Amino acid sequence: MVWNSFSDFLAMGGYGLYVWGSVGATALLMTLEPIIIARRNSALTTQLQRQFRAERSERNQHTQRRSPA
Repeated sequence: MVWNSFSDFLAMGGYGLYVWGSVGATALLMTLEPIIIARRNSALTTQLQRQFRAERSERNQHTQRRSPA
């Protein structure tokens, strides 16, 4: 395809809105996906750390109750 001007390039033969809308949506999603994944990973790590500490504390309390003082 040959474009005579920059506005012809942007118009993309009448399909510019579809083409540039698709490019924009793809760029937005490709930008947001790593951010969302990083946040989920951080939240999961925090949740697992809390769970581990709670279970460890529960085991320590259970062990202290069983051992004669």
